[in-house]
Amino acid sequence: MNFNGQLKCHHCPECNGQACSNMLPGLGGVMDGCNFQANYKAWKELYEENENQISQISITPDVIRCGPVTGAQENIGFENEKDFYLPYLRNTKEAGFGLCVGDGTPDEKLQYGVEAVRDLNTKAAFFLKPYPQEILHKRIEFVKPYACAVGVDIDSYNIATMRNLVHLEKKTAEQLEDLRKKAGLPFVIKGVFTPADIQLVRELKPDVVYISNHGGRVETRKGSTAMFLKENAKELKKYCKQIWVDGGLRTKQDLQTAIYYGADQVILARPFIKATFDDQFKNVTDSLLK
Repeated sequence: MNFNGQLKCHHCPECNGQACSNMLPGLGGVMDGCNFQANYKAWKELYEENENQISQISITPDVIRCGPVTGAQENIGFENEKDFYLPYLRNTKEAGFGLCVGDGTPDEKLQYGVEAVRDLNTKAAFFLKPYPQEILHKRIEFVKPYACAVGVDIDSYNIATMRNLVHLEKKTAEQLEDLRKKAGLPFVIKGVFTPADIQLVRELKPDVVYISNHGGRVETRKGSTAMFLKENAKELKKYCKQIWVDGGLRTKQDLQTAIYYGADQVILARPFIKATFDDQFKNVTDSLLK
């Protein structure tokens, strides 16, 4: 499968965030790539701490999801935004993985995601940016027929590529509870990565806590999602049914490490983005499962 455009990626032997530091728009990370790099490195370090036990964990397709990705032109390099969504989600579905769909500006990005899920006759977890409540109510109604879960990117008001383009808000527990009632579906808060986020989880008690620093693409505290999972999974599990995590996951060993430390689902974005663009999805899938 060939796409017009040029992938905004250096195709490094190790996708560790060093060569694409501050490469936004693009697939890099902010703050000199420090959290992108920390995410990648920490899974390896945690695996080595308990390799004998972690290596015995079985990885099956049902614990894997693709990341909720938009910005195919701006950040990935597709010539046409719409070209990305159906191949990316079709590859994910055919591999037996769960689907996530993202939100963005302009609104056509969410529309393309919905159309792809509809065309695949499946459902996905939809993640909406923290717009004002009235806008989110409309977006929830729009995605509900195609959704198995609805979530809010609680930290994405910090995304550099959307700053000053649209009005995004830092959401309170009360606002999120309003959105959960509107959705009437399993509710996810994505972007849990700080002590304040843990307090929000305690107040809201969402169905799913999604640990993420957007692959190092938001300005937040320095650190890795792997260490945050290790240090906080036990506490978070008191207030939710599942924990999902992303950030720097590249190998089967990374996935095993995430499951060992408390994750129920692991989400990959950059590896699946590149594999879709380069038509290498089966090879990447095989490396995660075998």
